[in-house]
Amino acid sequence: MPTFTTLRIEPDPGHPRIARLLLDRPEKLNAINDQTPGELRAAVEWANANEEIHVIVVEGAGKGFCGGYDLTQFGQGEIDHPCQQERQPWDPMQDYAFMKRNTEDFMSLWRSPKPTIAKVHGHAAAGGSDIALCCDLLLMADDARIGYMPTRVWGCPTTAMWTYRLGPARAKQLMFTGDTIDGRTAAQWGLANECVPAAELEAATLKLAARIAGVPRSHLAMHKMVVNQVMLAMGLEQSQQLATVFDGITRHNPEGMWFRRYAQAEGFKAAVQWRDSGKPIPEGDEARALVREMEARAQAEKPKP
Repeated sequence: MPTFTTLRIEPDPGHPRIARLLLDRPEKLNAINDQTPGELRAAVEWANANEEIHVIVVEGAGKGFCGGYDLTQFGQGEIDHPCQQERQPWDPMQDYAFMKRNTEDFMSLWRSPKPTIAKVHGHAAAGGSDIALCCDLLLMADDARIGYMPTRVWGCPTTAMWTYRLGPARAKQLMFTGDTIDGRTAAQWGLANECVPAAELEAATLKLAARIAGVPRSHLAMHKMVVNQVMLAMGLEQSQQLATVFDGITRHNPEGMWFRRYAQAEGFKAAVQWRDSGKPIPEGDEARALVREMEARAQAEKPKP
C-alpha cells in the first residue's frame, strides 16, 4: 500500500474492486497544501495500476470533504511562494506553471480510466470543490455544501468545471456571487448525481460504487473516454488555461493584494468574513490606497533592530 502525508488509499475491505481515497488532514479540514495535489495524482495512478480496482471513491476525513487551499499558509502567512509572490514584479508564468501543475494533478481524477466518485459531507469549498468536480460522479449529504467563495475576491477555479457540470446560467450565478449550495440544491440543479441524509451517504456511495465495479474495466474506460471527449471538444482544456491565468491575476491585482494584506493584518478569518458578508470589496485606486496604508502600518510595527 502506498504511503502519503496528506491522504490514504486502499481497497475497501468488503469490496476489493473499490479503492477508497481518503483526504486525511482532518485537523485542517483536509486543506490542500503543497503536497496534496501530487499525492492525489500518485494515489490515482496506484489505483489505475492495480488490476483488481474498478472504481475510486474520494472522500474526506473528519468534519468535511475539503476546505480548499490551506490559507493559513497561502493567505495569512508572509511567504514568497509561486502561487502568491511577495516580490515585485509578480512573475505570472511562474504562478501559472505552479497552479497549472496543481490543476493537472486534480484532473488525474477526470483522466483516470477508472471511474471516480466524490463522496461529499460537510464542505467541499474552493479548491476542495475543484477536487470534487474533477471526479466523474458526485454524491452529497443533503446538508453538505459546495461552492467557490473566492470568486468574490482572490481566486478563480482553475479546473473550470462549473460550466461543464452545470451549464452557463447556473455557473455564472455561483461565480458572480461566490455562494455555496447544499446537497439538495446541487441534486436539483444536476450538479450532484444524488443527495441523501448524511447518515445514509456511506451506504448510498457503496451501492453506486459496487454497481459500477461489476462492469469490466475496459468497458468503463471506453464509456468514460467518449463522454470526456465531448467535454474536450467543447473546449475544456482552453477554458482551464484561461482560468488558471485569471486565478493568478485575481491574487495579484489591486483587489487581490488588498485581500491578502487585510488577511495578514487582521487574520484570515476576518478577511473571509468581509469577503462573504456582502459588503462592497475595495477595488482599483481604493484597494491600492488601502494596501499602501496596511504595508506602511506593518512596516512601522516591525521591531527596530
